[in-house]
Amino acid sequence: MIPPSNPVLDTVLTRRSAARLTAPAPDRDELEYLVQAAATAPDHGRLRPWRLIPVTGDERVRLGDVLGEAAATPEQAQRAAAKPLRAPLLLSIVHCPVLDYPKVPEWEQLAATTAVVTTLSLLLHSHGWGSIWRTGAAVEAPQVRKYLGLGDGEQLRGWLYIGTRTETDIVRERPTLDPRTKISWTHASAGP
Repeated sequence: MIPPSNPVLDTVLTRRSAARLTAPAPDRDELEYLVQAAATAPDHGRLRPWRLIPVTGDERVRLGDVLGEAAATPEQAQRAAAKPLRAPLLLSIVHCPVLDYPKVPEWEQLAATTAVVTTLSLLLHSHGWGSIWRTGAAVEAPQVRKYLGLGDGEQLRGWLYIGTRTETDIVRERPTLDPRTKISWTHASAGP
């Protein structure tokens, strides 16, 4: 039996990454509210091994300058410098593993960081905002780490670009997944 539609299911089925974003973006109060809600994502040990660094306004230009400094060629520097201007709000996603907690291995902590960002993107969509998680080689660049004030052991995992979808943004349909290609039932649980 297929359950009837509900708001959570509708949000999951309709969320798509938004490549083109414009102002406005959530204000500080709304963003903090949504992050607080996203923090309920699965997190073994409740370690919250992550933090978010918002980049807005003119700071996006400064981040672009730093990304340009980290680029290998002048052409790449020019493209890198423009990237933070693709959205009015960028959330730098920082994974902060708790290394002295052997009960929860680092991979599981990274899964918790990923879960909070995924949950936040769903919450943003449910509130009418668009987002896209972007990453690249710059996450390892010393200039970028210094600009963001990352500590030893912290890992930059990219940026969640947030804003309003443009009218020209094309929302593409996803191919339907045949769940039988991804679920391997054991003989005992396969049923009659």
